[in-house]
Amino acid sequence: MEKRSELYRGKAKTVYHTNDPNRLILEFRNDTSAFDGEKVEQLDDKGMVNNKFNHFIMAKLEEAGIPTQLDERLSDTESLVKKLDMIPVECVIRNVAAGSLVRRLGVEEGKELNPPTFEFFLKNDALHDPMVNEYHIQAFGWATAEQIEKMKALTFKVNEVLKALFADARLLLVDYKLEFGVFDGEIMLGDEFTPDGCRLWDAETREKLDKDRFRQGLGGVVEAYREVAKRLGVQLD
Repeated sequence: MEKRSELYRGKAKTVYHTNDPNRLILEFRNDTSAFDGEKVEQLDDKGMVNNKFNHFIMAKLEEAGIPTQLDERLSDTESLVKKLDMIPVECVIRNVAAGSLVRRLGVEEGKELNPPTFEFFLKNDALHDPMVNEYHIQAFGWATAEQIEKMKALTFKVNEVLKALFADARLLLVDYKLEFGVFDGEIMLGDEFTPDGCRLWDAETREKLDKDRFRQGLGGVVEAYREVAKRLGVQLD
């Protein structure tokens, strides 16, 4: 597959055109950002770790019958993906109270949520990713009612698969965000699933092993990502 011009440069990934109009190359960079890009640093090997981690997780989800945009890993930092028509909405599931939920509702961090909560957020850094509901999504034409239901169903299916996968690795899947798009009329999972976009705690100690280490200045970000990958059996080196 021939890599061509840059299509989009995000906070931590770059997307390139290829010689196939239906395929893109996704490059994971070492850039690490928080607070809508206000805090940015370069962390050695982060792009490599996230690319291999994402490939591992997407393969597990595909095995469970969840369609994803990932085709194959091309190198340490690049993957070939389907070109989706992305829906500008993030789907968030929370199994344990943390992050913005704690700040918004004043609940205690670490409280188990039963059932898990589901929230939609508009993907818009300039507006700080505001929470939206199904009426907003339909009224502004971001997705149809059928697409909304499909995204919700797939997000909960991901939760079922990954909670068990991480639990076997002595990890607690606290929360995560997913993005979806359309390919040949089918809703499928896009973007990525890495410790950048979810919260993962050690099941016993509750040590944070995700991007909160960067947000909160705890240090050891890539080391934590590597620890998660090691427990899951992701081959990094």
